[in-house]
Amino acid sequence: MDSLTFLYVPGVTPGKWIRRWEERMPQIALERRLVDDDAAATLALLDAGEADLAFVRVPAGTAATLREGRFAIPLYEEQQAVVAAKGHEIAAFEELALEDLEGETLLDNSREGLQALGGLEMALEVVASGAGLLVLPLPEVRHLNNPEVVARRLHDTAPSEIVLVWRQDADSDRIQEFVGIVRGRRADSGRQPSVNQEQQAQAARARKTRSAVAGAHGASKGKGGAQKGRSGGKPGPGKPGGGKGSGRGRGKPPSSGRKGR
Repeated sequence: MDSLTFLYVPGVTPGKWIRRWEERMPQIALERRLVDDDAAATLALLDAGEADLAFVRVPAGTAATLREGRFAIPLYEEQQAVVAAKGHEIAAFEELALEDLEGETLLDNSREGLQALGGLEMALEVVASGAGLLVLPLPEVRHLNNPEVVARRLHDTAPSEIVLVWRQDADSDRIQEFVGIVRGRRADSGRQPSVNQEQQAQAARARKTRSAVAGAHGASKGKGGAQKGRSGGKPGPGKPGGGKGSGRGRGKPPSSGRKGR
C-alpha cells in the first residue's frame, strides 16, 4: 500500500488532518512520526528522504530561511508561556510579562540547554522540583501535560511559528493533497494553485514593488532642491511621549472559576 509520511514536533496536533486524509485518500496510508523540537535535525531527516513533509517550529517570521531547496508554508504562531512548579506564585495570575519574573531563576530554554537538562520532559521535572522557571511555547507545555507544573502566558515575548516544509524535488500530487487538507481546502473545491506557483507569484510581486519604489525614489531626487525653503516655518510643538509606568503588577489576576494549569 502506498504511504505518505510526515514528521511533527510536540505541540502540533495532527489528528484532524489525519481524519480528513483517511476520508479523502483511503488508498494511501498516512504515517506520522513525533520528533524532538529541533528544526535543524528535523530538516536533516526530511532532506535525507526519511519523510515526505515535516512540521517544524521556528521563530515567527523566519519561514523564508527554510526555503533553500524546499517549500515552506507558515501555518500559525504560538504564544510563549512561563512554567513553574505547582504552587508557585505565578499560579495566581492569568498572564505575565517578563519583567514580572525579575529575580527568578530562568532555566536555559535553548536546544543545547534543554539537552543539558536531559530533554524537554526531564526539563519539566527539574522545574517541578523548584529549581527554576522555564519559558516554552504554550502548545508544547500542554502537550507534555505534567501535573506537577503550572504554566502562564507571557504577553511580551516573541512568538514561535509552526511551518509545514517539504522538498521541492519531491513535490507530488499526494503532497499537494495533504498540504490542501492542512490549509483547510475542502474536498469539493477546485485545485488551488500549487505552493510553487504561489511563492513564485509572491516573489514576482515583491520584485515589482521594489522596482516601483526605486523608480519613485529616482524621480524624486530632481525635485529635492525645489522643495527647500518652501515651508520654512518652525514645526509646531509636539506632545511628549507618554510611556506607561512599569510597575510590578504581576499581570492580570485570573478570572473567577478559571483553573490554573
